[in-house]
Amino acid sequence: MPRFFDSLLTRLAGIVFAVAFATLPAWAQAEPAQPLSPEMRAIEVSEHKGSSIDTELSFVDHTGKSVTLGDYLDGDRPVLLTLNYFRCRVVCSVQLNGLADALAELDWTAGDGNFRIVTISIDPNETPADARKKRDTILAAVDKGDDVDWQFLTGSSIQIRALSEQLGISYAYDAEQDQYAHPAVAMFLSPQGKIAQYLYGLTFIPRDVKFALIEASEGKIGSPMEQLYLSCFAYDPTIGRYGPFAFGMVRLGGVLTVLVLGSFLLVLWRRDRRRSREESSWMQLPFVHDRSGSPDPMDPSKRKGEVAK
Repeated sequence: MPRFFDSLLTRLAGIVFAVAFATLPAWAQAEPAQPLSPEMRAIEVSEHKGSSIDTELSFVDHTGKSVTLGDYLDGDRPVLLTLNYFRCRVVCSVQLNGLADALAELDWTAGDGNFRIVTISIDPNETPADARKKRDTILAAVDKGDDVDWQFLTGSSIQIRALSEQLGISYAYDAEQDQYAHPAVAMFLSPQGKIAQYLYGLTFIPRDVKFALIEASEGKIGSPMEQLYLSCFAYDPTIGRYGPFAFGMVRLGGVLTVLVLGSFLLVLWRRDRRRSREESSWMQLPFVHDRSGSPDPMDPSKRKGEVAK
């Protein structure tokens, strides 16, 4: 039997080597991977946090109306901003749908008292009709009605390029493939138009979107508990997302401990105070004697030490 297994293993090894050498010419003749074009390599993000965008840059919305970026900055609500283009079937569609999925799970809605969204096409050849068609598709994915304040804008190459440079976003048109190369990133602007945060990726975590909006709002949105919860997470620039913050977790644990202990002490204090009031009320009852000489609290004319008339 051992000889049989040795023979079998030898034959299997021979077959493997034969297949490998037979396919070696095909490997050798295979064309090397094509390098990325200069346009595809040109995309990058240089974060400009703390800088302000030009609120006078002009665009056209999905209804054909001329607008400026300042029209969407009301001084109270932050703005979630993306640069995409509407005929893109790959990166842009995946990113916008990923953002729509996150917004569908978010307990806030764009257009309420918390935030607004603006998506601007980087393709100057696209029209308001293209923007309206894409907006209808994305709002259907959000599934929160037609009143969602997510604006889709088009504009000239000068205005688009000026905004992208202020945001630190590089993009380029690849004529060979007839498409734009651009990074998948969402920017968050303060209510005054200051760049506050960048989130990267084709999909987004609803929690991260809320955290970035709270940060961008400069404390104007989000409940105290949500802002306290945010302190337990820190933005990780290496991944462009939020991750647990150890010191914040410890701080939150300390706050919760104080709240629980404080509640327990409050219950004890109220119980002790109620007991003290009951004892005080009992001590103030009238104390008298009846005819037999025993105390009679119901007859104030016969208190101990007094002579009845």
